[in-house]
Amino acid sequence: MSVALSSSLLLSQSPSLLSSPVLASHRFAAGPSETPRNRFFIASKPDCSRPFPCTTFPREFPLCFCSSFPTMPQEEASNSASQLQDSLLYSRAFWVSKTIIAWNVDIGDGSCYLYASKSASLSVTEDGIQGHDVKVKLEEGTGKLPIKLTWWLKKFPHIQDYRAFKVPSDLDVKDLLKCQLAIGCFNSDRKCFNATCLQLPGILDELFSYDGPLGAIYTEEAVSLYLWAPTAQAVSACIYKDPLDRNPVEIIQLKEDNGVWSVEGPKSWDGCYYIYELSVYHPSTSQIEKCYANDPYARGLSSDGGKTLIVNLQVDILKPEGWDKLADEKPDLRSFSDISIYELHIRDFSANDHSVNPDFRGGYLAFTLQGLMGSFISSDIKDFSIVSIFWQEVPFECGFSDASVLEKLPPDSAEQQAQISAIQNEDGYNWGYNPVLWGVPKGSYASNANGPCRVIEFRKMVQAINHLGLRVVLDVVYNHLYESGPFNKDSVLDKVVPGYYLRRNADGLVENSTCMNNTASEHYMVERLILDDLIHWAVNYKVDGFRFDLMGHIMKSTMIKANDALHRLTKERDGVDGSSIYIYGEGWDYGEVAKNARGVNASQFNLCGTGIGSFNDRIRDAINGGSPFGHPLEQGFATGLYLQPNDHDQDSEATQQLMLAVAKDHIQVGMAANLRDFVLTSHEGKEVKGSEVLTNDGTPVGYTSSPIETINYVSAHDNETLFDIASMKTPKKISVEERCRINQLATSMIALSQGIPFFHAGDEILRSKSLDRDSYNSGDWFNRLDFSYDSNNWGVGLPPKEKNEKNWALIKPRLADPSFKPQKNHILATLEKFKNVLRIRYSSPLFRLKTANAIQERVHFHNTGLSEVPGIIVMSIEDGYDGVPGLSQLDPIYSYIVVIFNARPSEVSFCSPTLQGRKLELHPVQVTSTDKIVKMSSYEASSGSFKVPPRTTSVFVEPRKI
Repeated sequence: MSVALSSSLLLSQSPSLLSSPVLASHRFAAGPSETPRNRFFIASKPDCSRPFPCTTFPREFPLCFCSSFPTMPQEEASNSASQLQDSLLYSRAFWVSKTIIAWNVDIGDGSCYLYASKSASLSVTEDGIQGHDVKVKLEEGTGKLPIKLTWWLKKFPHIQDYRAFKVPSDLDVKDLLKCQLAIGCFNSDRKCFNATCLQLPGILDELFSYDGPLGAIYTEEAVSLYLWAPTAQAVSACIYKDPLDRNPVEIIQLKEDNGVWSVEGPKSWDGCYYIYELSVYHPSTSQIEKCYANDPYARGLSSDGGKTLIVNLQVDILKPEGWDKLADEKPDLRSFSDISIYELHIRDFSANDHSVNPDFRGGYLAFTLQGLMGSFISSDIKDFSIVSIFWQEVPFECGFSDASVLEKLPPDSAEQQAQISAIQNEDGYNWGYNPVLWGVPKGSYASNANGPCRVIEFRKMVQAINHLGLRVVLDVVYNHLYESGPFNKDSVLDKVVPGYYLRRNADGLVENSTCMNNTASEHYMVERLILDDLIHWAVNYKVDGFRFDLMGHIMKSTMIKANDALHRLTKERDGVDGSSIYIYGEGWDYGEVAKNARGVNASQFNLCGTGIGSFNDRIRDAINGGSPFGHPLEQGFATGLYLQPNDHDQDSEATQQLMLAVAKDHIQVGMAANLRDFVLTSHEGKEVKGSEVLTNDGTPVGYTSSPIETINYVSAHDNETLFDIASMKTPKKISVEERCRINQLATSMIALSQGIPFFHAGDEILRSKSLDRDSYNSGDWFNRLDFSYDSNNWGVGLPPKEKNEKNWALIKPRLADPSFKPQKNHILATLEKFKNVLRIRYSSPLFRLKTANAIQERVHFHNTGLSEVPGIIVMSIEDGYDGVPGLSQLDPIYSYIVVIFNARPSEVSFCSPTLQGRKLELHPVQVTSTDKIVKMSSYEASSGSFKVPPRTTSVFVEPRKI
């Protein structure tokens, strides 16, 4: 779950995985460590542990390329019989428009033919392609694809250099698209020397793009079903009365109209279940297959995800009392700059709380319990505005480890992880990044996964959180699907229109850079499904925002359309104020979409100017040190780089000092909302823009044009928790109190930055996962959140072997050392400091500036250039005065603010002529704090001198005269 600050709360779950009963896997809110992309329900997963070959520091997700078949170089044209026969396993030609097929092959003075077989009987020999019903000669174009196809090339630039082959204009193309299709080349001796099957998204988009009704549509007298399946030869709906029925009560044949299959049924279908039976050619098997699939527009499911529930979301019985008025009761959100986000897993919130009814524990209804939520809000996230929630699907039978047994084991024992790993695919825990369907709340969080129970309980959760002053963000996973092919029960979209919904490479094999079955939002009906799904969640469930998993694998145009469509929603027409819906996501640029190879994608740099947020890994890595994919002991600004080195070899002292200075530049750009045009003085003493500050590989640090386009963070659900990072990277000899202060220093740097701050649930209470770098499937044991504050979950055993064994030698001595474990007083002290820094953020609008110009004019950094004092950042924010030329007045209370972040292990004195003579005093929130150390901070006006205690953030304000 994620939260955003302003006085509202945002919840985020992953609607993208909705129908699988299996457990998924995943790794990270801004990007997982090394696990496949699944969050709450995966049983098996590919090995995704390869290094991340992208620009800047690794973008939260390891690169993983997988294919169904061994690839063969496309330019290899062989006339051997075996290779010709195997050539129809591939789809290397693209039918891009009604009259053009693109293929990267030169036929010279030979000829080329298109073949079709309704029964999928094609085979190839030197004499040609056999078993066809249709054979059509194609005319070779003069060279590359014609200019008139620019519209298609913008979507699919990876084939822009292919040759064009012309299809006769009078050919009945629509019927051919239901067949097995192949194209063959012949030399002047009429011998076949190359052949391949075809990829069809281009022609399908041109001929069958559709904006009419889809899914189950209710009218006064009937329930009608609509399915877009232009390549299907036949479609039937199997109707079931009960979710567990094996035999349908009736099977109804659907009729086709221009690629859309439909049937009108009786009103008595309401509350029944159905699945589609399709007869369709599938490229993965080269056969006409009988496929059974859920409705892509499902709005309800059976508990096992195997059948689609026919449900009318508009009936009053499925609405909590007052549901239709919720839009008027949501907490105010005056500007997206006022957002702060708290990321919370639905299960983590209450799974460990035995005061909660077992039927509600770990589910939706736990958020409706006034005592539980009231305590949580008042103690932990009172000052947030958005909670982002994610979830999972649970199997029927769940295995559990005996916590009383695990608690008796040593803190560095391997036995805990062994017991958890033995049941990890059967227990009730996982994240939910294994998308099957996108439009249904997860049944595993409902008191009854069958029927419409999950609908009303999800709505109750949203309503309850809104009433507590928080908005809700939904974590959505549109970039990939869990399964593909004609037979896997968790494959849906690839059964309905095989080869269309999933992005394929030049050989026609499914792209897997997300680690499984990448979706293709550049295809019209894929994009439409995403947009329709977002509107569905906004209107029917009244969620307040969306976090996009691996957003960089979605096209920029899709994200812009999504943003626009959501913002057009109105209370009067839709029951929702769309102007207050905020979207953000992971803008990592890697895989087949990197550098706009498949069209302009929604990567960090491409989103500049859109108002869509993306996670800022630059500030994360500079504060923490290294990256999630580097050596775990690499230090950063807050964890002791140069100032208190650990045992890891980080080069010479001079190199470490330079690294610290560079990290400081990165952080300062991030604190200025990561604006590409923000001007600051670098460690070299030069005035530079944010885009001119570079990472190690030469990538610009600053990339935004607005403060709402950066999500600043130091930790998320993926990778180690913030406390675990501090415990790993700092020298083993320092005290737990010092690590607690480092934890708070890091969160304060995020909380007091311009832009949108993002916090992982538990950052505020020293949450530990026992140094687990990827807890997507590590069970409740390693993921426990304790809101009683008795424990932070440190030292509950060596983390699971799968992702952590290579670091066990580093982890074991730390877990075994009792001095590393915080006590309740440490947890409570950290919580108070965290709440205080949030109160400071909301004490002045100067911490939440709305425009790039305002940040450039008002935010300044001191202690910069060649004479800077290592390890401290000094930031000032200036306000104007009513009636005085210059800056306008934004803050009625404070006219000037100075924030000093001291990462040094000792007190620091800093003197600035620029800040001399001001009437600065310690912020009243810190004056009344129980933190005795921060109260030692001081300012002397005559000299402009500040004193700040070690590992402390001190905020000085200049009150206006009343």
